[in-house]
Amino acid sequence: MHAVLFDLDGTLMDHDAAREAAIAVHLPDPALAGEWRRLEAVHYDEYAAGRCSFQDQRRRRVRGIHAAMERDEPDDAACDAWFAAYLERYRAGWAAFDDVAPALTALADALPDVRLGIVTNGEGEPQRAKLAAIGLAERFPVVVASAEVGIAKPDPQIFLLACERLGVAPASAAHVGDRLDLDAQGAAAAGLRGIWVDRAGVGAAPDTVLRIGGLHELTAAVAS
Repeated sequence: MHAVLFDLDGTLMDHDAAREAAIAVHLPDPALAGEWRRLEAVHYDEYAAGRCSFQDQRRRRVRGIHAAMERDEPDDAACDAWFAAYLERYRAGWAAFDDVAPALTALADALPDVRLGIVTNGEGEPQRAKLAAIGLAERFPVVVASAEVGIAKPDPQIFLLACERLGVAPASAAHVGDRLDLDAQGAAAAGLRGIWVDRAGVGAAPDTVLRIGGLHELTAAVAS
C-alpha cells in the first residue's frame, strides 16, 4: 500500500460535535436541532451533486429552519447573517477525533513511505482551514476538494485524480471515510481499497469494502 486517502468531516474532524455545540446556542429545542441535521444532510448532498451552489445550500438550510420555526422566510442577506453567527460557533468547535493522531503515527510506523491525501466534497479554502485548525495541514500535502476540481464523491474520477497527484496506482491506494456510499463504495469503484469508518456501529459492509469501527483499526486494515 503506497497511499492512504482520507475524507475530512466525520472521519478526521469531529464535525458532529462541532455542529452540536453550535446548535446548542442557536437551536436549543431538540426538535429543531433534529431538523437542522436533516436540512444539512439534504442540502449539502444537493451541493455535492452540483444542484446548487455552496452559498445556496447554506441559505436553503437557514430558510428551512425558519420554516420549521414558523417564521417569515428570510432574504439572502438575513440568511447569510444567521449562518455567519452559526458558523462562528461551529468553527470554535473544530477538533480532530481522539483516534486520529495515534492512527497516523501507527500508520507511519508500519508504512514509513506511505503517502497521505485528502478527498473531500466541499470548497477548498474552508476544508484546508479545518485541517490547519486541527493541526493536520502538514500531514496532508495533497488535498482534492470537489469544488476545485469539478468532481465530487462518489464519482470514481475524484479518487483517480487524487491518486494521480500522489503518483500512485489506484490498486496501491486506500481511501478511508465515514460515508459508506460516498467514501468506501466510491473508492472501491475506482479500484482503491474502500475503508468505511463505522464509529456508530451501523452495520455490516458489503463485500466490496472493508468496515472498521474506528481509526485504531486502520493500520491493520491497510497493511493486511
